Amino acid sequence: MAKKREYITKRVGNRIAELRQSRNWSQAELAFRLQVEPETIDHLECGTSTPSLQTLESLATALQVRISDLVIEHAAIPDQQAMQIRAWLAELDPADHAIVTGVIQQLCERMRARGGHH
Repeated sequence: MAKKREYITKRVGNRIAELRQSRNWSQAELAFRLQVEPETIDHLECGTSTPSLQTLESLATALQVRISDLVIEHAAIPDQQAMQIRAWLAELDPADHAIVTGVIQQLCERMRARGGHH
């Protein structure tokens, strides 16, 4: 049981680090957002400290993900670009979010159509 707990703690720590880095945040910046000391983030990311449910909720809110995104091992983790785009979109209000995603969709459709003619 202890080995599994250690594995999960390390996996969660790695995921926190990935998400933080995808937003180009330092450990100090994430710590500021959570109102904790930077050492706390270091301990979480290194897997030397197991986050409480309250800490997981705070992390998920700060990183703009679901708690499950922090704890569940995903078969396919989005690449860095996708995570960065997701972070940018999460900072927009709903109307702007809809505009940006609509433009991206139109661009992709246009490029696919154009690509088929080469």
